[in-house]
Amino acid sequence: MLENQHVHSFEEILMSIKRYISNEEDLKNIEKAYLFAMEKHKEQKRASGAPYMDHLQEVAYILSTLGAGPSTIIAGFLHDTMEDTNTTYEEIKETFNEDVAFLVEGVTKIQQLSKRRDEEFLAESHRKIFIAMAHDIRVIIIKLADRLHNMRTLNFLPKEKQIRIAKETLEVYAPIAHRLGINTIKAELEDLSLYYLDKEKYDEIVGLLNEKSIDRKKAMIALQKKIADMLIKTNIPFEITSRIKEIYSIYKKMYIKQRKFDEIYDIMALRIITETELNCYEILGYIHSMFRPIPGRFKDYIAMPKPNMYQSLHTSIITQNGNIFEVQIRTKEMDEIAETGVAAHWKYKEGTSYDAKKEQKEIEEKLHWFRDVVSMSGNKKAKDAQEYMASLTHDIFDANVYVFTPKGKVIELPEGSTPLDFAYKIHSGVGDSAIGAKVNKVLVPLATRLKTGDVVEIKTSQSSPGPNEGWLNIVKTNLAKNHIRKFLLKKNREFLREDGITKGKEMLNDALQEYGYTLKEILPKMDENFFNKLPCKNVDDLMFGISERHPPVSTVIAALGIRESLSKEELVEKILKKTSSKPQNNANQAVFVQGIDNVKVTLSPCCSPIKGDNIRGYITRGQGIKVHRSECTNIAKEIHRTIEVSWNPTYQGTFPVNIEILSNDRPNLLIDVMSLFSSQKIICNAIHAKSHVESSIASLTATILVSDVKQLQSIFHQLKMIDGVYDVRRIMK
Repeated sequence: MLENQHVHSFEEILMSIKRYISNEEDLKNIEKAYLFAMEKHKEQKRASGAPYMDHLQEVAYILSTLGAGPSTIIAGFLHDTMEDTNTTYEEIKETFNEDVAFLVEGVTKIQQLSKRRDEEFLAESHRKIFIAMAHDIRVIIIKLADRLHNMRTLNFLPKEKQIRIAKETLEVYAPIAHRLGINTIKAELEDLSLYYLDKEKYDEIVGLLNEKSIDRKKAMIALQKKIADMLIKTNIPFEITSRIKEIYSIYKKMYIKQRKFDEIYDIMALRIITETELNCYEILGYIHSMFRPIPGRFKDYIAMPKPNMYQSLHTSIITQNGNIFEVQIRTKEMDEIAETGVAAHWKYKEGTSYDAKKEQKEIEEKLHWFRDVVSMSGNKKAKDAQEYMASLTHDIFDANVYVFTPKGKVIELPEGSTPLDFAYKIHSGVGDSAIGAKVNKVLVPLATRLKTGDVVEIKTSQSSPGPNEGWLNIVKTNLAKNHIRKFLLKKNREFLREDGITKGKEMLNDALQEYGYTLKEILPKMDENFFNKLPCKNVDDLMFGISERHPPVSTVIAALGIRESLSKEELVEKILKKTSSKPQNNANQAVFVQGIDNVKVTLSPCCSPIKGDNIRGYITRGQGIKVHRSECTNIAKEIHRTIEVSWNPTYQGTFPVNIEILSNDRPNLLIDVMSLFSSQKIICNAIHAKSHVESSIASLTATILVSDVKQLQSIFHQLKMIDGVYDVRRIMK
């Protein structure tokens, strides 16, 4: 496999191009690109020591075998100039044209993503590859040609790089080639990747193929002659060739599907090429009349093409000697598409007005999965990169179950998908309002596993309550899971909003009472001029905002025009008249008020001050003095009503404090937190845990009793030592 690679000369490349391009101007521009690249890269060498130009020539040659257009081949020659030389976008645009510059820039952006290797960055890199593909398919075709030649010469790189590049090729580039139907590139990329990732198994399979090849070839030649003799008599036009199954395909069946080598029936296959679809079915009939077909092994990809446009008839037959062979029957056009996929269907046709945007649109219409990639890539709100790649890999690349809508539209889904996955693939609204399903006209549970050929119909209702958390255990596709999570998150937000509105009303009413007003009296004053002063549009928005302290109650009081007319001294005197005359500043009191010995002092629950915090006293009406943390937003604009207070240094009691613990979501997190509280004898009055499914984050809020700030800091330090916890902080109620 890794013998010295032949480097195609420019004359050989030109001969390949001239098979389908004869326009003199296009040929001159291609030669111009070759000379331009030669000049730019003249001092550069590859890891093998060979001239860098060898790589560019091979990329251009691979593109020519795919029937790529002039701009694509020119960009193939130039694809490294912007990254590896001083060439700019403007220089390429002026020397050639904007189309070429766009393609070179697109490939360059993909290549620049490989500088870092952490998992999150890799996912983002791969996501951008697909975004580039969604913008212009030619960019990824060039990149596939580039990656193919790099894989052919990978033996010159260090072992670590070989493994990294081979792994990325197998996970990203081979699946792209497969979905685009470029089987020649896909197969070679997979085989080369396996060679570097698991050479022992690669060599084992090669050995098995060589060991069995002589007998198999003899049997294949005998079968080929027998079929040819039969078909000649029918006057149906045909050609017969044979092919050996790719090494990686055999590897998957042996080590992933756990099948023995002798149980793989399509290691060698006959391929019969004819002229029309009707000829295909006629030939199939003749073969089945002569040989016994194996039940369940017939596949009609002509009537139901694969997502990458692959069409062919597949059948497995048993010969008189007991040998089993696969026979593939297809037209010449189908065969070309089977080998080079999208490149064959949209290969450059001279004399026609080429339009890249029109081609891109046609590809979206023809390749349903590609439309999904475009849709996912255009979603600005997304999904982080890892989620995007998970969805792409599972929902699109692993889709191998083909079901139908009642109108005959094919929907591709991964193995194990259910009617709910089908519903969300149709539209999120269909999924959210689903109440039942029919498969092949029979009512079935929404959790039913679908299989290829099923006709699925979804029953919906406008009064449906929508998804529940149990649906997440039913669906298999990331697409469906993401839509369900969004629905549940929105539903949860609505519930939290209602709760916040109620809380905000209570907070504002409490504040107004200190000025002698009630919320009911104030509501008529909340007109358009009032809301122009605040970041809220209506009363509900305002109340919810107050509950989140945006805006603070003090800002709302000011916007209402309510002012305190008394001086601080008058306020204190007024408070003293309304509170107990029993002295309060004693050894059993947590906070002292300077200059006042008989005033009621309480700790405000909004900011939960604890011993050691910087504090201020707030003069209330009829409730004495409430102690707040100095930074509390509820007193930020009430300086005229605050008073100096201090902690009693001899006080030995405990204080309630509200904390929030943020962690990566994982099993037993709450148990670990409670175990810590128990071991440290920390009293916990309340605790609430919430899982944020979309971000895989868990948040725990708790009210604990502590003696002072020093103890709280110690608790924070210990909490951060718990596996997964990345932040602990105090919160306001």
